[in-house]
Order: sequence, then structure tokens, then C-alpha cells
Amino acid sequence: MSDSPKPQSSAVLAQLMAVIEDRKQNPPEKSYTTKLFNGGVEKIGEKITEEAAEVVEAAGEPGTEGRDHLIYESADLIYHLFVMLGHKEIALAEVEAELARRFGISGIDEKAARSN
Repeated sequence: MSDSPKPQSSAVLAQLMAVIEDRKQNPPEKSYTTKLFNGGVEKIGEKITEEAAEVVEAAGEPGTEGRDHLIYESADLIYHLFVMLGHKEIALAEVEAELARRFGISGIDEKAARSN
């Protein structure tokens, strides 16, 4: 990703997903994303689990340093989640549509509807 132009903050998630999707279609040999794709759901899932634990750990850290650590670990988690979405060929727009569908619905009601 270092060779990509730096996106504006409002478009960074879409830009990140576009880079990940491109890496899947055109895998560079020396790419961490390519290595994750080659490891499949198991490898990507391990990284998501690891990064999620680090997010929780960072959330418990006090002060500005803890806040900065949480932001850093959150970025890692989002990146690895996007890699999984790219691996499974799920577009960011599909996740956005699902989130939009949930607006105005109580989380409790939404979860109950899934159980039925």
C-alpha cells in the first residue's frame, strides 16, 4: 500500500478496500496482503482474532497513550477484516448496505429477528 497515493480521510476505507481487492486480482509477490490471501480463511481469521484481542487490551490502557494505542490497533483490525471481506469477494458496499438496513431498528429487535 505504500506505493498508493495517500487518500483523503473521508475516503480512506473505500480506498483501502479498493487496494485490497486489486491485490486479490493482481497479487504482488512481496505483499503481506497476498500472503494473507494465500493463507485463506484460517490465516486471515487468526489475524482478525489476534487484532481483536489487541483492540480490547488497548481499550483498557489509560490516558492519551492508551487512546493512541486503541486507534492503532483498531486500524490493524479493520485492515484484516477488509482482507477477509476481499478474500470472500464481499464488497464494502454490501457491508455498508447491511449497516444502513439496520438504522432505525433496535439492536435487540434486530437480533431477535435473526433468531426467528
